[in-house]
Amino acid sequence: MATTTPNKKFDVSLLAKVIALAKPYRSIFTIAAVLAVILAPLSVLRPQLIKVMVDDYIFVNDLPGLGRMALLLCVLLLLEFILQYIFQYITGLLGQSVVRDLRVRVFRHITSLRLKFFDRTPIGTATTRTINDIEAINQIFSDGVITMIADLLTVIAVLGFMLYTSWKLTLVCMLVLPFLVLASYIFQKKVRYSFQIVRTQISRMNAFLQERITGMRTVQIFNAEAQESDKFRTINREYTKANLDAILYYAVFFPVVEIISAAALGLMVWYGARGVIGGEVTLGALVAFPIYINMLFRPIRMLADKFNTLQMGLVASERVFAVLDQTDRIENQSDKKVERFQGEVEFDRVWFAYNDEEFVLKDLSFRIQPGETLAIVGSTGSGKTTIINLLNRFYDIQRGHIRIDGTDIRDYDLYTMRRRIALVLQDVFLFSGTVFENITLRDSEISREEVIAAAKMIGAHEFIEKLPGGYDYKVMERGATLSMGQRQLISFVRALVFNPDILILDEATSSIDPESESIIQFAIETLIAKRTSIIIAHRLSTIRHADNILVLKKGEVQEFGPHEELLKIEDGHYRKLYEMQFVQLEESV
Repeated sequence: MATTTPNKKFDVSLLAKVIALAKPYRSIFTIAAVLAVILAPLSVLRPQLIKVMVDDYIFVNDLPGLGRMALLLCVLLLLEFILQYIFQYITGLLGQSVVRDLRVRVFRHITSLRLKFFDRTPIGTATTRTINDIEAINQIFSDGVITMIADLLTVIAVLGFMLYTSWKLTLVCMLVLPFLVLASYIFQKKVRYSFQIVRTQISRMNAFLQERITGMRTVQIFNAEAQESDKFRTINREYTKANLDAILYYAVFFPVVEIISAAALGLMVWYGARGVIGGEVTLGALVAFPIYINMLFRPIRMLADKFNTLQMGLVASERVFAVLDQTDRIENQSDKKVERFQGEVEFDRVWFAYNDEEFVLKDLSFRIQPGETLAIVGSTGSGKTTIINLLNRFYDIQRGHIRIDGTDIRDYDLYTMRRRIALVLQDVFLFSGTVFENITLRDSEISREEVIAAAKMIGAHEFIEKLPGGYDYKVMERGATLSMGQRQLISFVRALVFNPDILILDEATSSIDPESESIIQFAIETLIAKRTSIIIAHRLSTIRHADNILVLKKGEVQEFGPHEELLKIEDGHYRKLYEMQFVQLEESV
C-alpha cells in the first residue's frame, strides 16, 4: 500500500483527479461556484454602506435617508444570510454525494481484488482507506476548493473597496501583510506535516484494533491482555502526540494573526485620525476601515487552514486512488456463461506460487470424472487448500491449465462459474444478520422453502427451529452466540442451498462433535452421489469411500488412487497415515 512522504509538494494533477469525481454533479458544482462569485462583493458592500451612512446622512441630519439606508443594510444582511446558507448546504451536499459514490466504488473494487491483496494488507488499513480517508476527501469539496475560491474573491473585493475608499489608509494597513503571509506559510507547512503523521497513525491504530478485537479470544486464552494494552498505549500515545503537534501550531498561529490584525488596526487608527483632522480621510472611511481589516484578515487566516484541509484531503485521496489503482484483481476475461457443469475437473501440469518464486504446486496433474469424489490428503503446507483456491480462481496459476468440462476456467464468466461451485471451509464466517440471511447471503432468488428443505436434508432444521425466532434468529458477528458445530451446519446449508455442481469440503467436519458429524456424514454421502466432490480432511474416516484419493507432499503428487489400492503400497505415505489413525487405535482398544 502506497504511502505519502511528509514533504511532498502540492500536486495539481492529483487535485484535478479529485475534482473530476464531481463530474456527475457538475450542476451543483456550478451553483456553488456562482454563489462564491456573488457572495464576495455582496459581503463587502456592508462597510461601504456604513461609510455612506456616516458621511452622507448622519452628518447632514438626514434621518429619513438614514432610515432607508438602515433598511437597505438589513435587506443586504438577510440576502447574504440566505445565500451563505445555500452556499454551505450546496458545498456540503456536493462533498457528501462524491463521498457516497466513492465509497461504493472503493468497496466494489476491493471485493474484486485477489486474495493476495488481503494477504498483505491489514483489514484495519483497508477500513481506514474506505472510511477515514474518503471522509477527508469530502473536506476538499465542503471546506476546500470552492470555499478557498470564495475567500480569495473576498480578499480581492475587500482590497478593491479599500483602495477605492482610501488608498493611503490601505497602504498603511498593508504594511503588516508580509508578516501575515510569512506566518501563514510557516503554519500551513508545519500543520501539513503533522496531519500526514496523524493520517499514518490513525491507519496504524485501526489496523491494530481490528486485529486484536478479532483475535480477542486468543489474547485472553494466552493471558496477553497486559502486553497488548502496552502496545496499544504506545500506539495511542504516538497518535495523541501527532494531534497535539497539530493543535500546538494552531495555538500559536491564531494569536499571531490576532496580533498582526491588531497592529494593522492600530496603524490605521493612528494614520486615519490624522487624516480626518487634516481633511484627507472622511470619518465614514475611518469607521468602515476596521470592518474592512477584519474582513481582509479573517479569510487570509482561514486560507492557511483551508489549504491544509485541502492538502490533507489530497493526501487521503492519493491513498484511496492507490487502492483503486490496484491491478491485482481476477480479470473476468470471458463472457461465456454456464448454466450447469457436468462436473469433470482436470488439473493439467499446474505450477503455482503465491510470490512468483517459491512454487507451492509443481507440475500437478489429476482428473476427476463427473460425479466422482476426490479426497486430498497431505501434511500442512502440502498445497491442499491451494488447489481449491485455484479451482475457484481466487488466484491465477503461472503455468498449466485447470479445466472444467474440458474448458479452461479462465474462459468462463467468473460470476457464473463460481455460482456452480460450493465451498465449505473449516473456519466458518457468519455475518451479522439472521440465520436465513447468512444462508442465502441476501440472494433474492433463494426462497425460504428451499432453505428449509436444504436444512432438513443435512439435519440442521431441528436445531435452527429451536433458536429464538428460528430462521430469523439474529446471529452476532462471526456467529459468536452459536457453537462451532452449529456454525458449521449453517455454512453447510449455505453451500447446499445453491445446489452446486461441484462441492468442495475443506476440513468441513473437523470442528464437529461426533453426534453432529454423523448427521453431516450422512448428508455428505447423499450429496456426493449426485455431483463432483472434493474433500480435504485429516481424519481419514471421512474419505474412505472416496472414488480416488490424492496424496500430496510439498505440492507434488505422491500417490493417486482408490483407498484399497493405496493401502497395498508398501511404505506408502497414505498407508502410514491410515495405520497411524486406525491400526494404533484398534490396538489400544
